[in-house]
Amino acid sequence: MKDVLIISNYFQPEMGAASNRIFQMAKGLSKDANVSVVCPLPNYPTGKIFDGYKSMRQESIENIQVNRLWIYPSNSKNKLVRLFSMLSFSFSLMWFIFMNKVPKTVIVNSPPLFVAFTSLLFLSRKKHRLILNVSDLWPKSALELNAVKKGFGYNLLLKIEKYNYKKADLILGQSEEILAHIKTVVPKKETLLFRNYPDFKAPKIEIESYRNSQKIKIVYAGLLGVAQNIVGLAQRLDYKNIELHVYGSGAEEENLKSFIQHNPDLPILFHGSLERTELHKELVKYDATIIPLKNKIYGAVPSKIFEYSRLGLPIIYFGGGEGEALVTKYNLGWIAEAGNYDSLNNVISEINIKDLNSNLREKIQETALYNFDAKHQTNCLISLI
Repeated sequence: MKDVLIISNYFQPEMGAASNRIFQMAKGLSKDANVSVVCPLPNYPTGKIFDGYKSMRQESIENIQVNRLWIYPSNSKNKLVRLFSMLSFSFSLMWFIFMNKVPKTVIVNSPPLFVAFTSLLFLSRKKHRLILNVSDLWPKSALELNAVKKGFGYNLLLKIEKYNYKKADLILGQSEEILAHIKTVVPKKETLLFRNYPDFKAPKIEIESYRNSQKIKIVYAGLLGVAQNIVGLAQRLDYKNIELHVYGSGAEEENLKSFIQHNPDLPILFHGSLERTELHKELVKYDATIIPLKNKIYGAVPSKIFEYSRLGLPIIYFGGGEGEALVTKYNLGWIAEAGNYDSLNNVISEINIKDLNSNLREKIQETALYNFDAKHQTNCLISLI
């Protein structure tokens, strides 16, 4: 069996799409290859090392050898502090590459750009087969989120991005938009669409047995970050016929708690974070899920689309772009114009609670199981490595 190393800034037991995506990839590849992972000590999104992981360590998770390296953890809003946090893992990664025998096939996750840059810079000298897995278009996405401004720093990031694409032998992108952008930079590079499809046992659809409210129970579950703008969503929703339930954690968690505390009459409930399996059990109890993005981000396709449709959960999509097109194409729910809260509230007001039944959920789940096949996708990747 071939040996494959995955380098990622995120991995289990961290929460979020990046962690789930890399874990899913590692599990899928482990059926046909000896897979190992190099990642930081788990700290995301809290910015603190998780209990039980206070020093560098090795462990095995479902036959995947995991090497956890030192990092200076932070979820600070200070850009310099967060930059130092990313660079700290890059330094640890340099040490790991120099001190260990690295498999010939290496998959590098990006962003962060600096981590990918470090991996590609040092491993390309040793003539490894380098596969770059691009989940977001940095620095383009950072510019759209106002996380960076045009200037020297942005231009430097553009050069790093181009270097990463040039050094990779194969580039994976989780959206068609990402691959289209990459082709404008490196037109002849081999690419593969590799979406963040989940691979868990789909639950049996049951709904009418627990509905006890005439209000539509809408749930958001995931990171509470700037891109999701969950506080802004909570502030602008019309609660006449809905309840909002929130699961997750992140940089905006305290702001959300403060908003709820100062608006006790609004039907908003914050439930904190749950392990993924337990979260799935809770999510199926709600009528619909909402997937918001503060701004339309070119290349972004939230993995929640694939995960929640597999659960049979109707989706209210509020983010534009390729994600919106997917929800429309596969009839997974409703879309509202990105950034337009009047449009969002109008869409929600037109949803008939009687239509949120088991028949709808079964159709959504069947669509997901047929079209979002993780095993087929992994087989395509295996054939290329």
